[in-house]
Amino acid sequence: MNKRMTTRRNFLRASLLSAGGMALPGTIPGLFANPANGTPMRFIFMHRGNGLFPKVMVPPSLSQQDKAREEKKEPFEVDLEAHDLPDWMAPLQAHKDHLTILQGLSGKMCTTGHHSWCSSLGVFKANERPSSIKRATVDFELAKLYPSPMEHIELACFPTDGGNARGSLDGVAMGFSARGAQQPNYAFGSPKGAVEELYQSVSSNKEDQIKYQLERKVMAFASENQARLAAGLSGIEQTKITHYADSIDALRERNRKIEAMGDVLRQHVPQLDPKYLADNLSTLDRQRAHAEVLLSALISGLTNVVAFTVDELGHHYTGIPGIENEKVNMHDVGHNKTIAGVEAEEVRKRCRHHHMTLVDTIVTRLKGIPEGSGTMFDNTMLFYFPDSGETHHSQGWEYPFVVMAGRNAKLDLGRRYLRLPYHGQEGHKTLGNWYTTLLNAYGNPIEHYGDFDLTLRLDQSGPIRRFLA
Repeated sequence: MNKRMTTRRNFLRASLLSAGGMALPGTIPGLFANPANGTPMRFIFMHRGNGLFPKVMVPPSLSQQDKAREEKKEPFEVDLEAHDLPDWMAPLQAHKDHLTILQGLSGKMCTTGHHSWCSSLGVFKANERPSSIKRATVDFELAKLYPSPMEHIELACFPTDGGNARGSLDGVAMGFSARGAQQPNYAFGSPKGAVEELYQSVSSNKEDQIKYQLERKVMAFASENQARLAAGLSGIEQTKITHYADSIDALRERNRKIEAMGDVLRQHVPQLDPKYLADNLSTLDRQRAHAEVLLSALISGLTNVVAFTVDELGHHYTGIPGIENEKVNMHDVGHNKTIAGVEAEEVRKRCRHHHMTLVDTIVTRLKGIPEGSGTMFDNTMLFYFPDSGETHHSQGWEYPFVVMAGRNAKLDLGRRYLRLPYHGQEGHKTLGNWYTTLLNAYGNPIEHYGDFDLTLRLDQSGPIRRFLA
């Protein structure tokens, strides 16, 4: 069996599991419905490992008074129009009107340290076991509000030293998002593999089409077989089999929806540069290619929500400017080791700068796609943040965010540097408050999303009301 077929077989298996083989299909209501409010919002969650130092987020041109407030972590805000961006954020200069730098959110109820799994998106303690997953992560909750054929797509630069993946950069493996309680999502590690799977129904390759039709027949057989099995059972066993059959039917319906989009999909199949199709991609090229897949999936309408793990602590970087040929262990960088004569702080900075070039690519492309009376970016929010908080061995005191928001975003953020009250101060807010704000703004009236911080003796429930437009 060739490598491509093996990959597709594994993806099919992963899809079946994540769609309901391990949980109720009721976690994906209205999956194929059209948004009732017309043009959908899109959400991009770009998260990275090894921490994101709060100090690198600060505009260098703050007044002495504001610098003093920043050093004491006292709340304040400034209009970014009057300030320079940190130099690693230079690629965002042209998009400053849509930029918010948000500081002061905490996440001590999350797993921190070397690996966080889906903790920072779900606001609970998590580990490598699916049984630790308490709820759908916030990206999946938003995907329910703006349904699409694929519901949600996840891309990742997997770790090879522990974490979610186990030694595979190019496979389909357990990701960093979750569809629901005890339901891990599955992510694409290979941009090439993602294109083959997401666009196989419109592939011009005859072999691809044969395999696609075979997969359809396998799923039809599986659905009928599970229905027959359920008829001969009762109680819990019948319920399990029925749920599994329903999940397969949901995937078949998803495929029908995608096939109906054939003409649109053919226009937006990513035309990846040959270097992105090579067997040995550098990390930076892998990230660039994932950004192209992400854009194609959003523009074609396959999905309205993408999670993109740009790196993880166990990922060994290649292609970093100035040390392109080095295989950089990010754990060593976390412990401030110099790499090929480049200090750890500078290695971090070069990686962050590259991540901002990806954000620039995404925002610029979406600004160029007409939609309604404006552009696709008008209906988009992008978040860049750390998986596990403020530093390599974080304790969850702070989770800095870079937020890019189009003009139709339903949050009052604006062109600002915002430092919220620090942990323990009156008015302090957590990741749970932040995600509650997002969900409330876009139609989920949940009272509070996520776990509470048991070390805080403050009212932690509800949204950050000042952000609700």
